Amino acid sequence: MDLKAVEIVEVENELEETMSLNHSRLTFRLSYLLASYDDEFDIMPELELELLTGRAKPDISIFPNLNYNWEEDIIRFTQPPICAIEILSPTQAFDELTTKIRKIYFPAGVQSAWIVVPSIQTIHVFTPDRQVISYSEGNLEDSVTKISLPLSEIFR
Repeated sequence: MDLKAVEIVEVENELEETMSLNHSRLTFRLSYLLASYDDEFDIMPELELELLTGRAKPDISIFPNLNYNWEEDIIRFTQPPICAIEILSPTQAFDELTTKIRKIYFPAGVQSAWIVVPSIQTIHVFTPDRQVISYSEGNLEDSVTKISLPLSEIFR
């Protein structure tokens, strides 16, 4: 690989790790609203995953309640979440996220995935059977987790 290619990869990785204001706000809003499901799920923002299909770091991962060992921590979690939530950043392409869902998340066992699109206040809910339901008003309904969230509270 020549030097220019290395520089480009480093710049792209740096941009990917940068979180915008809207992205940060939505990560908080979703985590806050999902906390009402704390009896059923563990809500994990920015958890590094090392899945059989590849590495990923969803903006929010939803797991069935986990057991914790506070004396030993895990840097890259190998269990797939039930649901992975991705918030589209200004530096990302929508296709990049759908590819991650179809090539990394679903083959690893993730059962639903959301793509949140801040600029049009829409959330797309994907399932492995290739069904996609889009929400731009009312309540988001995830048929896998049975989570229901009002979009007016997410995008406020």
